[in-house]
Amino acid sequence: MTTSSDPARAQAADASAIVWYATIVAIGLNLRPLLTSISPLMTTIREATGLSFYGASLLTSLPVVAMGLGAFGTGLLARRLGETRGVALGLIAIAAACGARAFAATGGALMLTATAAGAGVAAIQALLPAVMKQRFAHRVPLAMGLFSASIMGGGGLGASLSPLAARLAGSWHLALAVWSVPALLALVLWSWLNYGGAKASGNPVAAQGNAHHAAVPVWKKRRAWTLGLHFGLVNGGYTSLVAWLPAYYQQHGASVTASGSLLAAMTVFQAACALLLPLAAARFTDRRPWLIGGLCLQWVGVVGLAAWPEAAPLLWVAAAGAGLGGTFSVTLVTALDHSGDHRIAARLVAFVQGLGFVIAALAPVVAGRVRDLTGGFTAAWIMLAVSISAMIVLTLAFSPRSYVRWLGLHGAAALDA
Repeated sequence: MTTSSDPARAQAADASAIVWYATIVAIGLNLRPLLTSISPLMTTIREATGLSFYGASLLTSLPVVAMGLGAFGTGLLARRLGETRGVALGLIAIAAACGARAFAATGGALMLTATAAGAGVAAIQALLPAVMKQRFAHRVPLAMGLFSASIMGGGGLGASLSPLAARLAGSWHLALAVWSVPALLALVLWSWLNYGGAKASGNPVAAQGNAHHAAVPVWKKRRAWTLGLHFGLVNGGYTSLVAWLPAYYQQHGASVTASGSLLAAMTVFQAACALLLPLAAARFTDRRPWLIGGLCLQWVGVVGLAAWPEAAPLLWVAAAGAGLGGTFSVTLVTALDHSGDHRIAARLVAFVQGLGFVIAALAPVVAGRVRDLTGGFTAAWIMLAVSISAMIVLTLAFSPRSYVRWLGLHGAAALDA
């Protein structure tokens, strides 16, 4: 029987979901400006600090390494503090690290802030998907799409607004430090949602599974390593382009502002496809066609950058960005598909991101070294195109038959398939 309170309860649940989605977006916006704010100002930073191309690449690769290694420790963090406090701690680390850049006058100091911020990102990227899996069990593609899109959108804001902030403030230090502000705002919203007035309207989902499933040793599963390799190669393309796309077009005569705008345009397409591709794939058990489609777009963009950089730069960055964003989010959705238990799903996603970001951290370093040796980035783009081709082949291993039979039955999927 329907009671008069049912419409009010439904409206409260809808309002709670909207607040949660908005909070997820606010947090996601903070996870990439620490990388992309560096890139368009790289020439200025190198001149001020004396960093080589290889040394400058560490400003992008070190936080990615921290994202990877830090993800391996998030299981302990979740057990000691819980997912909610772990996410808050990650936001605090990002805000503190970005704020410290106002006083970072040397390359070493910048590397230290990059590492600290990367550790904060690791905590959020590993723990927040577990919260989403728990609260939005039947709407994971939407929640993950919003989260991924906000991550990419934040990267675009970092690339496009940092040169403007540097001009207005007259200092690249302050242009980097200003990104502590949105991290603090997200922290306030997250704290209010979980500990303040919004807590009462929440609708937490009961923990699923049992202790045996929660203790599944994910790192022993072959599927976990395969997903991690796939995720790492995807993000290797992202870190390379974030680090060196502006410098590449500055070599071709573009200004700092114009090259930063290209990177910002790339992240717009990333954000759009990070949201749309998982939504398009939501009705399909087999995610492989969507993953392959995203990889093909990325391949077209990278090959275009290598072969015809000045012919259609916007087209190449649009294709690369769309492929990167869509593949990023669908890969994480695929990982979450492997278990109906949010705890196991969280451990799998943490491992995938841990291994993946360690792999991805090598890409801009290799590209910077290739640039030092050859005087250009063309060889680096060719290497990236080869790795994308390998990813397309690897994607074929993600047959839904390897895990779908376990969903809803055991709470854990056949990760050793």
